[in-house]
Order: sequence, then structure tokens, then C-alpha cells
Amino acid sequence: MRVAVVGAGPIGLACAWRLAQRDHAVTLHDDGAPGAWHAAAGMLAPVAEAAFGEHRLTDLLVASVRAWPAFAAQLGDVGFARSGSLLVGVTPADQAEIARYRSYQESLGLPVEALSADQLRQREPLLQPGVHAGAYTEIDAQVDPRRLVERLREACAKAGVAVAGAVHGLSDVDADVVVVAAGSGTAALTGLPIHPVRGEIVRLRGGPKLAHLIRGYVHGRHVYLVPRPNGEIVVGATSSEESDPRPTAGGVHELLSDAIALVPGVREAEFAEVSVGFRPATPDNLPIVDRVRRGLVVAAGHYRNGIALTPWTADRVVNLVEAQ
Repeated sequence: MRVAVVGAGPIGLACAWRLAQRDHAVTLHDDGAPGAWHAAAGMLAPVAEAAFGEHRLTDLLVASVRAWPAFAAQLGDVGFARSGSLLVGVTPADQAEIARYRSYQESLGLPVEALSADQLRQREPLLQPGVHAGAYTEIDAQVDPRRLVERLREACAKAGVAVAGAVHGLSDVDADVVVVAAGSGTAALTGLPIHPVRGEIVRLRGGPKLAHLIRGYVHGRHVYLVPRPNGEIVVGATSSEESDPRPTAGGVHELLSDAIALVPGVREAEFAEVSVGFRPATPDNLPIVDRVRRGLVVAAGHYRNGIALTPWTADRVVNLVEAQ
């Protein structure tokens, strides 16, 4: 079958790779612009990301993260590491929110453990002394999205995926099946309700050596720190409906001040980069991975979870294409 995949982020690349492995003739349409993945932290965090009321999304995340070790092993070095997550709060109100959140996670049967101040510090001695209680989950992991895209491009080339330029309308595409995986750009191509949510993220080098992903609450604001094996720390992420692609001093200040409130040693890190990305969101925060009509499959709207859901999405797209 001739399949065109529109979009060359992790989702589009993984779909193209898996389809080519199934002996389909795949053409990948790449506009050359870095997508939301370029500013992503790469957390694979079904527990830390288990939001109230999003039971279906949590189920998808758990299933996809379970598939990640084998998926990563097939690609090579994508920075996969099972770091586990610490959920921590600074103020009493933040810590109460952590406790409420943990109770919800436990109600879903997710593996999460309450920790005292001493237990927190045994796991992460560099946390600031005012963090008195929190929680831990061992199943959360991470990958490096930029390295992932490199490995997926290599895998696509080895599998025989052809690469073509940007698509301005689906009428431009000559294929038996078109898979649209164009992130926020999917809306213009399909009319589906996917809209961009702006986020800023900061990368640091040479800072404190953290052992876990840290998901924190600081005066009611969410912040996360993702320590890479190479010594980089990714701090994220702001969230707004603005469309300006330029980073702001306010966004960087918010991220760094919240990170320092959790881990004071962040002050000593080298400032390496600030990036802005636009997450493709849907009204219910669930991705749209489905057949829209005969010959058209959509794999978009993954919002904050595109990296985590990449293996699940690719497998589902293969099934949808082959069911045409």
C-alpha cells in the first residue's frame, strides 16, 4: 500500500518507520521546521502526569510507557532512563496538593508511595530543607526527544522511507492512505479541533546531580526538573495561549525561580538554552488517533504527552492503515 505520512516529528517518524517495516511504500512529508518535540523534556510519566478526571489518557500513558523499553532498544541510544519521579511541594498548601494528588493516583491503582521528609532527602539530598513531604513512583522514565528524532530518522532511512517536502493541502498528496501527524498544523489540513498551547523550557548544564525526575508545586505553580545522564537539566514548562514564538524574560524567571525553590543548587548551573514550543492540544486533552474517512488517518493532538505516547500511537496507526 502507498502511504503518505504528513509530519516529521516523533509521531510521524515512528508511524512511517513502523509502516515501512510492514512493507508499505511510505513517503514522509517534512517541512523542515522543528516541532513541539524540539522544546519537549521527554518525560515518560504516566503517574506524575495522571491528571484528575483523565482516566482514559492515564490508561494510554501507562500502556505506552510499558512499551518504551522495547521501542527504545530497537532504535538505539535515545537517552532512555527509568529515573522514577519525586512529587514534592514547597508550601503547606503545595504539600497538601501533593497528598490530594497522591490519593487520586492510588485510587487508579497506580504505583505511588508517600514519603516523609527524611525519606525524600534519602532519595534526593539536594532538595531544599523546606520540602517536608512528598511522594515517589518508580515507573516514570525519560528519553531525549532530540536524540529520539535523530534515531527515528535513521531508522526510517534504513527501512526505505522516502522523504518529500511540505504539504499545503491534502489534495497535494498522491497515496492510498494519508496519515496526518502534523501537530498543531493538523487543524489547517483536516479541520479537527487541535490548537497550539505555548510553552517555554530551559536547559541547564553543570548543575546539581539529581537522581530522579522532580515534579514540583511551588506556590501553586507546576514545575519539573529532568536530569539527563549527560549532566543536563531540563526545567519546564510554562503554559499559555499566546502565539509569540519568542522566549520571554518572565517565563525564564518563573521557571528558574521555581526550580531553585525546590533545588537550591540550580543557582550554580550554566544557563544553556531557552526554547519555545507549541503543544497540539484538543478540547478533552485526549489525542486524536483515528480514521477520519477512508484513506485518511489522523495521529495528532497529543498535547503534553507526544513523546510518551509515541509507541502506542505508531502501533495504532499501523492497525488503522491496514484496516482500510
